[in-house]
Amino acid sequence: MNNSPNNTAAILMEALPYIQKYAGKTIVVKYGGNAMTDPALQQSFARDIVLLKQVGINPVVVHGGGPQIGNLLKQIGKESHFVDGMRVTDAETMDVVQMVLGGLVNKQIVNMINQAGGRAIGLTGKDGNMIIAKKMVLERQAIGDQPSEIIDLGHVGEVTEIDASVVRMLEEDRFIPVIAPIGVGTDGTSYNINADIVAGKMAQVLNAERLLLLTNTPGVLNKAGVLLEILTQQDIQDLVADGTIQGGMLPKLACATDALSAGAKSASIIDGRVPHAVLLELLTDQGVGTMVTS
Repeated sequence: MNNSPNNTAAILMEALPYIQKYAGKTIVVKYGGNAMTDPALQQSFARDIVLLKQVGINPVVVHGGGPQIGNLLKQIGKESHFVDGMRVTDAETMDVVQMVLGGLVNKQIVNMINQAGGRAIGLTGKDGNMIIAKKMVLERQAIGDQPSEIIDLGHVGEVTEIDASVVRMLEEDRFIPVIAPIGVGTDGTSYNINADIVAGKMAQVLNAERLLLLTNTPGVLNKAGVLLEILTQQDIQDLVADGTIQGGMLPKLACATDALSAGAKSASIIDGRVPHAVLLELLTDQGVGTMVTS
């Protein structure tokens, strides 16, 4: 790598127009995958978030924690069950989810950002009644002679309303909000919510300039395995129809398109395995994933 002064200056100048573009704007980042479990990637992520805040951009972090939940459940002798990629969450499992997401993982991320020089504050959707949720109803369609089936996922929820006033207050006071995807029902019931969905909804409510979803893939790939750097919503519909996009990428792109429809300027699926992926995606010409635009 060429570390000459001219090369360093060129890198800084490449970032300048992006810093000017995003100054004062909100960037919602869904933090998960390898970036959450690899110590070197954890450190690079924390420094990225602190740098964004330092130059006047407002990052909001929404995190998952599926592997950590699974590990603790295993330690207490409780088996994890999944239906269509969603963890069946009974009352005992919900207690573990709240301990891991709202306690262990959330505070680890807060501490990590603070150690990098930031001022992070940890929240769950229960704080300030930020995320109001309801029980998710999963219906499996009838197949052949088999009738349709309603599957009870327990305390798995979907977002009905977000009051982001506490997030805005923290942003304005130079803090970095770090949000665990736990919602609360109108009757006080706690719900485990998919972190991608919460990030997408938060981007909508905050009128975020960008939504970044960190994954363990390079982005959206075509059938030949080549990265698709830019997609429109029509492109996505076509790629879903021909089977190119399937599996776990479907809900991520649904979140991205929902955020765009609600006013976000763009959303990106980025490779969280790349050091400093957030900075590379936001502040360089090349980026490290797939950008979805309206």
